[in-house]
Amino acid sequence: MKNFYILTDALEYIEKNICEDFHSEDVADYCGVSLSSLQKMFRLVLFRSVKDYIQRRRICLAARDILDSNMKIIDIAYKYQFGSPPSFSRAFKRVWNESPASYRRTWRFSEICPRLDYHYEEGADEEMAGKKVDIGEAYDKVVKMKGSYVICFDIIGMVQINEVSFAAGDVAVVESLKRIDQIAGDDMIMLRIGGDEFALITGSRDLSHVENLSGEVLCHNGECIPWEKQKVPLSLRAGIIQIPAEDLKYDNFFAEMHKAIEECRRQEDEVAKKPDHAHSLLPDI
Repeated sequence: MKNFYILTDALEYIEKNICEDFHSEDVADYCGVSLSSLQKMFRLVLFRSVKDYIQRRRICLAARDILDSNMKIIDIAYKYQFGSPPSFSRAFKRVWNESPASYRRTWRFSEICPRLDYHYEEGADEEMAGKKVDIGEAYDKVVKMKGSYVICFDIIGMVQINEVSFAAGDVAVVESLKRIDQIAGDDMIMLRIGGDEFALITGSRDLSHVENLSGEVLCHNGECIPWEKQKVPLSLRAGIIQIPAEDLKYDNFFAEMHKAIEECRRQEDEVAKKPDHAHSLLPDI
């Protein structure tokens, strides 16, 4: 349980100081642990170093400013403690695979590294402490879209992609988001609801239209993303749920999105077990 609270404190410190000049050592000092212990915890739970996590959160918030404000890119770079516009552009491109200027012209989505929301039930082991993406900022908008449909997406075979490289997994996430972003309307809301899970809140009550939107994303299944000298095939699965027209509770809504994805996985597993199913649904890497 102690480790759980240390990680929670570390994430909270990072959020409060995200626009300030601080380093990984400062986070460890605040939490009262050694830097090596904190690094081990971050790599175990978040699969990243403390420094990498801080930079990705800054890039995420910088991307939001690029899309939602008229700030100059140079001002955004300095706001998030990048020493110069070139260093910001290099860091930004490592995350988004394109320059800040190009991103501003072509994207709607920014939350590639959303804030995490940890919860802990009294008496549970720290291994039982769950983490989920904090979608609280979008909740007020979602409430206004009650009764409309949500498309829940998930990357197929993410474990296999990460076995190639975690960096390849990052590229797969960006490409998946791009496929969804390209079919999203200006009035829709995109969310990253897990490591390789995403949601598009369409605002539409027309199921046929929503199914067509889902199909526009899934028609790209099997197309490859380049990774170093390899070409890695990328496919998504999708499930559709409807936002309750009455009471909309945050936790229930979040759980229902994940249930839709799990149901897709279950159906795929049943199909894969059939004798006449000749090919695996997982990408051939």
